[in-house]
Amino acid sequence: MTEKKLILGLALHDGSGALNNAWRAPQVNPENYANFEANIRYAQAAERGKFAFLFIPDFPAVRGDIEHGGVRNIIDPMIALTAISQATSRIGFVATGSTSFQEPFNHARQFKALDVLSHGRAGWNAVTTSDPAVAANYGKPVAERSERYQRAHESIQIVQALWGSWQKEAWIKNQASGQYIDSSKLQPVNLQGKYVASRGPLAIPPSEQGQPVIFSSGGPSPHLLALAGRYASGFIGEVWTIEDGRAQRAMVRRAAEEAGRDPDDIKFFAGIMPTVAPSVREGLDRRISILGDTLKAQVPQLANMLGVQIDRRRLDEPLTTEQLSGAYPSRDPRSGIALDVARQGWTVRDILAHGVIDYHPTVVGPAALHADHIQEWFEAEAADGFWLSPDIFEDGVDAFVDEVVPVLQQRGIYPSDYIGTTLRENLGVAEQYGLDPRVVGTED
Repeated sequence: MTEKKLILGLALHDGSGALNNAWRAPQVNPENYANFEANIRYAQAAERGKFAFLFIPDFPAVRGDIEHGGVRNIIDPMIALTAISQATSRIGFVATGSTSFQEPFNHARQFKALDVLSHGRAGWNAVTTSDPAVAANYGKPVAERSERYQRAHESIQIVQALWGSWQKEAWIKNQASGQYIDSSKLQPVNLQGKYVASRGPLAIPPSEQGQPVIFSSGGPSPHLLALAGRYASGFIGEVWTIEDGRAQRAMVRRAAEEAGRDPDDIKFFAGIMPTVAPSVREGLDRRISILGDTLKAQVPQLANMLGVQIDRRRLDEPLTTEQLSGAYPSRDPRSGIALDVARQGWTVRDILAHGVIDYHPTVVGPAALHADHIQEWFEAEAADGFWLSPDIFEDGVDAFVDEVVPVLQQRGIYPSDYIGTTLRENLGVAEQYGLDPRVVGTED
């Protein structure tokens, strides 16, 4: 038992699920990409499970495998979350917005409007973009890394200044006197950087949490750590082992401390891709039925990860004793997990169905296995919480909420109800309105 409680978030995108071919699953409506009602259902299920937030990744370009793989992106993050906000009351919304191509005033206006509309439940995953396909959609080249991050520093500071430009006591609303606002408390910010600028002010009042919560996401590069340490209250990580999780969480907390902030004011979230099923075998069969021939295409990658030759024609056989004795973890951080699964005697098809080359750790099987994974990571201080990417949203979210969440609650590591009504409260991070005076002007 521990006093500290873990935090859960749910990733949403095209309305199908995290598995390849999820849109083809029999329980999925292939039109869900354009059906807001589907994501509203999933959000409501997550709220029933006391999830703190929905996380919306964003890739505003067409992927190369769209012909068979689908869009795998939400139709528009801000519009979708606006709709979801009106059908929920407690769960928060963390949408991705790139500083590389949007102007700070646009971000400031959109996110604060969502924050007010949702009564203090909005967050901004502030990222930079290096993908050429996305850059081409905005008619711009991909900037060099230092320029991208310098622009990000400038953008976030301008956004936060704009958020605070309508001061908390500014709105008078005195119908008798005729004074609507104290104009001395709604003033321009007049910020000019090397790459972006804004005069302001932003004519949107504070929400119940003041202003949106800033997140960062990705691998822990020095540039990203500097950005997250100065501004973020949440960090969406990319880790596959407890050791990696502990190391990255420590780096994120240290970055916050070096920026003059309390390290407890930034929460680190590890990813997990759950398949909840009565047994491991039934979970694997569920995944195999959806993944189909894509598993065969993954065999060369598995072979490279383990340093052995694997015949695609022998998918339904385990690795031989000779193969296992010669196998070794490669530099790929997932290879150790793949080798552990292989040593348990599963067939090649089953090894791949375990999700050993997925984007995040995958758990397949009963609720207790999922709870064990989450509890082990949480108590090892490898994460403050997790963001989930279920295999199939249509029944996977409900399965996690109905089966895994009660186990976590019984173990005393997950809350039985929301702490408050705002995202900031449910994350347990400090209040902030406008710029943080501790970090302004400290960018490299």
